[in-house]
Amino acid sequence: MRKRIFALLTACCMILTTAGCQKSTPEAGSIAGYDKGEKYLSIWVHSIEDTDEGRCYREAVNSFNKAYDGKYFADIEFIPRNDSGGGYSDKINASVMSGDLPDVLTVDGPNIAAYAENGIIQPLAEVSEKDKSEYLESIIEQGTYNDKLYALGAMESSVGLYYNKDILKEAGVEVPDADHPWTFSEFLNVLEKVKKVTDKKKGYALDMTFPVGEATIYYYAPFFWSNGGNMIDSTGLKADGVFNSKENISTINYFCKLLSNGYMSKVPIDHLFESGRAAFKFDGAWEVNTVYTSYKELNLGVAPYIISDNWNGERYTPTGSWAFAASSKTKNIEGATELVKWMSGVESGKRLWEKSKSFPSTYKAYESIDVFKKDENYKELYYQLSEYGHPRPKTPAYPQVSTSFQQVLENCVLTGEDPKTQLDKSVERINAKLKRYTYKK
Repeated sequence: MRKRIFALLTACCMILTTAGCQKSTPEAGSIAGYDKGEKYLSIWVHSIEDTDEGRCYREAVNSFNKAYDGKYFADIEFIPRNDSGGGYSDKINASVMSGDLPDVLTVDGPNIAAYAENGIIQPLAEVSEKDKSEYLESIIEQGTYNDKLYALGAMESSVGLYYNKDILKEAGVEVPDADHPWTFSEFLNVLEKVKKVTDKKKGYALDMTFPVGEATIYYYAPFFWSNGGNMIDSTGLKADGVFNSKENISTINYFCKLLSNGYMSKVPIDHLFESGRAAFKFDGAWEVNTVYTSYKELNLGVAPYIISDNWNGERYTPTGSWAFAASSKTKNIEGATELVKWMSGVESGKRLWEKSKSFPSTYKAYESIDVFKKDENYKELYYQLSEYGHPRPKTPAYPQVSTSFQQVLENCVLTGEDPKTQLDKSVERINAKLKRYTYKK
């Protein structure tokens, strides 16, 4: 009897487990607007519905359902991230195990490679060259892994080298044009000139920090790229000889010089730039709106991102933001691809800018927004993005690369550790994560 009960319980568990792995589709008519004959598409997004960004996604889905009435019906679910960045990611990870992934989901740009390698997303159905050409080059590059297009960005982002026009004028410094940035050497000379002005204000020439989290690699990877360095090879699976290259050692030594010359503070100072006590600051594109709304007395400008003396003209400036992708579980890749294109397209981009000030991902969206033509600061950021934008490293071990990058800069610049030693230690940590992927190859 006990054996029979155990066998019955085991069978029940197997049935429940199998049922749990089946992605259920609601019946037509069970959701307002979902009519018989339409193909159902589920979509998950990472934000709260009652936010500017969330409302943009809701409106985009509503307009998709109107445009594709009778063919497709998209049903959106909001799964916000928590303060530590989990929540949404936790839901994705749990759903990979249960088989309950949606047809379409949002992915943070730097994580596309990891999602692809781990079978969470699949390549999109064929997207024509004409359709691809509507997107910024950085968007297509970000969404491509192993020569396959997996995702299209809903928005784009950038980082500016902001400057205080009044301080530079007092120091007698002129800003170069967008295609001829200051080199490392030239920028040191500029910092020395403005330091004489900021010293009188009890400030610093440069407002620069290495915060824990994604900001450090987002802001400062361009220094490494323009100097011929990188964090990972083109396969995304090799760090040794790349992350710890002689070019990267040279770049770290340049950062060390910024501190040793007294151009930056060893500890963060709140609102150093915004209060008028720093000549320069690296920050996200949101800084423009922050200054315009909260620090109106600051005479703000955007300078071209600085380059190494060895720069060869290639793309190198910061980019990357949330994108839409088709999950590996969708049975309707054509419909999922149409939804991805719609959620990341021109109208969605215009809506995201108007309501949340997130940069669009398509050229046409920028061309239709006056501020990117008339405002010199937004115009400079868009030019930098469109002409020189470079996505962050594409690797399934991206979280380890990002964390290691931040730790190396902090340890070497602020604590005085040896760059080669720190880079070699980071390679060991990154390789430990890459083993599971290189083994599969």
